[in-house]
Amino acid sequence: MKRRQLIKNSVLWGTGASLPLYLPATIFGANAPSSYRSFGCIGTGRMGSGDMKNLLSDGLKYIAVVVAVCDVDLNRAKIAAQKVNKFYKETLKKENWNCSIFQDHREMLTLDLDGVTISTPDHNHAIPAIDSANRGCDIYLQKPLTYSIDEGQDLVKAVRRNKVILQTGSQQRSSGKFRLACQAVRNGLIGKLKKVEVTLSSDKGTAAGAPTPPPANLNYDMWMGPTAETPYIESCVHPQGSTDSRPGWLQIEKYCRGMITGWGAHMYDIAQWGLDQDDSGPVSVDARGEFPKRGYFNVHTKYKGTAEYSNGLVLESHTGSSGVKFHGEDGWIYVSRRSLNAHDRNIFKENVSNPLPTFKGGHMANFLDACQKRIDPVCPVEVGHRSNSVCVMHHISMKLQRKLKWDPVNEHFLGDDEANAMLGYSHRSPYNYKS
Repeated sequence: MKRRQLIKNSVLWGTGASLPLYLPATIFGANAPSSYRSFGCIGTGRMGSGDMKNLLSDGLKYIAVVVAVCDVDLNRAKIAAQKVNKFYKETLKKENWNCSIFQDHREMLTLDLDGVTISTPDHNHAIPAIDSANRGCDIYLQKPLTYSIDEGQDLVKAVRRNKVILQTGSQQRSSGKFRLACQAVRNGLIGKLKKVEVTLSSDKGTAAGAPTPPPANLNYDMWMGPTAETPYIESCVHPQGSTDSRPGWLQIEKYCRGMITGWGAHMYDIAQWGLDQDDSGPVSVDARGEFPKRGYFNVHTKYKGTAEYSNGLVLESHTGSSGVKFHGEDGWIYVSRRSLNAHDRNIFKENVSNPLPTFKGGHMANFLDACQKRIDPVCPVEVGHRSNSVCVMHHISMKLQRKLKWDPVNEHFLGDDEANAMLGYSHRSPYNYKS
C-alpha cells in the first residue's frame, strides 16, 4: 500500500503504529506540489534532536514532513514525537498530528517512507543505514559514516545499488568559511601546497559505576547492537535524565573510536576537500596515541600522526583546538568553526577559475534539495566514507603502534594481515545487515 493510501486509511486501524490522520498537500499552501515527502528519524537523543529540528524547519520549504520517530530508548522517542506534534500544531495549525513512535528501526521502515535521518551511536550507523537504503529511503546520516571501513564500503554499495541519496552529517561542507578555505587552496592562492596540519580536541574524564539492570524504557540489547554483550552501566551509555549531556559511549572504544573520528571526521574531511582527494586518500599513515587508565573510558586522549599522499604531500595531525591549516609556498590558510584566516585575507576576495559549488541554506536543506532533484548533496556517501577511512587508518595505526601502508584504490593495507583484520569486525547476531 502506498503512503498516501496508507495515511488515508490509517484512521480505520485499531492496532499497530499510529500515523498522522491526514496529510493533504494543501498543508503547505496553494503552491504546494501534488505530493509530499515523508521522513522518519532514527535516534532522537543529543544529536538526533538537533537533526530532527533541522528537518522539521527546513522541511517546510521542501515539502517534507516527519511522520515517525524511532529510538531504542522509548522515553526519548516519546519526547521527540511530542516535539513533532507541537511543531506542526504551531506551524501548520494541525491539531491532530500524530507522529508514530518506534523502538526498532526495522519496524519503522515498514512504513512507506521517502527518507530518514540516522543519529545513533557510531557502532549503530551501518545497520540502519543499509537497511534504509535497501528500503529505498534517502538518508541523512550523522558522521562518522560508519564505525569500520568494511561497513563503509558496504554502505557505499547499498546506496548506489538502490539509487538513494545520502548526505553525511559533515556539516562543515555547508559552511562558507570552510568552502572559501578549500576553494582558495584548490585554486593555488597560497601556491604549491607543502603540507596540511590538522588539530583535534582531546577526550578527558573518567567513568565508573557498578552494573545495574537497564531501565525498562531502554532496549539495551538493541542499543548494544552488533557489539559484544556488556553489563549495563548508565555512565557508559547515555544519561537517563537528559538528552543534552555528552553520553559516555563517546569514550568507549567498541562504540566509538574517540576524537580521531569524533572531530577527525570533520577536520580530515576538510583536509581531503582542500587536497582534492575526495575519491582517494593517503598511501601511508603513522600515528601514536595515549591510552591512559580512565575507568570505563578507554579511547585515546592525546595523539600525533603523519599521513603521506602519493604526490608526496604530508598531512600532519595532533591534539589541539580543532581546525585545519594549509601551508603553501606562498602563504597559509587556517580554518576552524570559529575563524577563517590567512597570511593575507584579501585572497578570499579573489575571483577563481574553479569555484566550489555554493548552496544557499544549511546542511539539512542541501540534503532535502538533493532529494528533490535526485542529485548528490555536498557530502555524498563516497566522500563520507573516504574521510572516515582516514580517521580509522589513524586509529588502527595507534593501536598497532606502527606505520601502515595503504592502497587507496583497493582500500586495504599492504603486506599487513593484522591491520587488514581490523578493517571490520564480527557483528553479533541478529544485529547485522544484508548489503
